Amino acid sequence: MRITMIAPFGIRPKGTLLARMLPLAQALQQRGHTVNIVAPPIHNPADGGTTRYITGVAVTHTVSPPFTGLPAALWHTIALWWTARQTHADVIHLFKPKGFGGLAALARGQIPLVVDCDDWEGPGGWNELLPYPAPAKAFFAWQERDLPRRARAVTVVSHTLETLVWAMGVPPQRVFYLPNGASSPGLFRWQPSSQPTIVLYTRFWELDLVEVVMALALVHRSRPDARLILIGKGERGEEQRLLALAKALDCAAMIDYRGWLEPSAIPALLASADVALVPIRDTLINRARGMAKLVELMAVGIPIVASDVGAARDYLAPDAGILVPPGNATALATAVIHVLADETVRTRLRTAVLAAAQRLRWDQLAPIAELAYQRARERS
Repeated sequence: MRITMIAPFGIRPKGTLLARMLPLAQALQQRGHTVNIVAPPIHNPADGGTTRYITGVAVTHTVSPPFTGLPAALWHTIALWWTARQTHADVIHLFKPKGFGGLAALARGQIPLVVDCDDWEGPGGWNELLPYPAPAKAFFAWQERDLPRRARAVTVVSHTLETLVWAMGVPPQRVFYLPNGASSPGLFRWQPSSQPTIVLYTRFWELDLVEVVMALALVHRSRPDARLILIGKGERGEEQRLLALAKALDCAAMIDYRGWLEPSAIPALLASADVALVPIRDTLINRARGMAKLVELMAVGIPIVASDVGAARDYLAPDAGILVPPGNATALATAVIHVLADETVRTRLRTAVLAAAQRLRWDQLAPIAELAYQRARERS
């Protein structure tokens, strides 16, 4: 089968292409399909007009527009449509039902369309987190509801999105739960550091910063020898607020802030931790998302303490991690202290989380995408 995936943006710096599209495409390629990824270089214009082959998968960034504003939007849409058309696809898989890719997919002709939903974009979702102008918010919310109805099949990263897509009127038999997968589980084994180490790998917007810092203060009081490796950068400088709160609560000394890191540098750093902290606010956007960073932690085999929100339960229950009620700093801290104190618990959790990650390997998940493509082509 010739499969063309349309990306919402380029391979850098955002993670959707690297964390979901590309590993799925590679797994499908290994199963005998021909997969092409077409991406608009919105955030990486230097890659415009290039094609790279990554493990056999062609990743083509369309030519960057020579202007900005509405003409650039029209350029991106036409370029995606034209480039996708040249691949002679049997099926088009649109990742994120929004933006230029969503517009380009409307002009696909008779090619069967599969839509992938990996986030909630509209009310309660990214529209409320990012400073889009009001017309763009309304347009994205419309696209998010319109495109799944037009598709012949829909893949969703979470059961919350599955329910939301059903509520749009898409029949359940056309909706396929396709969680985020783990790449090479167990490749990076635990490498103990010289002191008890916690890791928080985050984009910050999903956190209640006060809850996190209160939990860290409790841990620091109980285990002053423990340190926190903090990886990531916020959308609006949230990391600076977290560091300021930590200073106010007298636990800043435990934080080793690394900022944004190249993806290739992260697994080895994660593997140095004794426990990963995954605090999550209980919101619609967090219930809906696929928590790719949580899957990265699982693939390294780190004991995980996570808030019981959305996909965290799907990935970690019943025994691959410790789930605590969201919004409860004391529960977070107590669980982390418990894991740090007991090597037997850490060993058990490492074994269980690696087994769970093995079940989420992309080669195990690729057949779900194949079923979606088959369903889409049945009506062609």
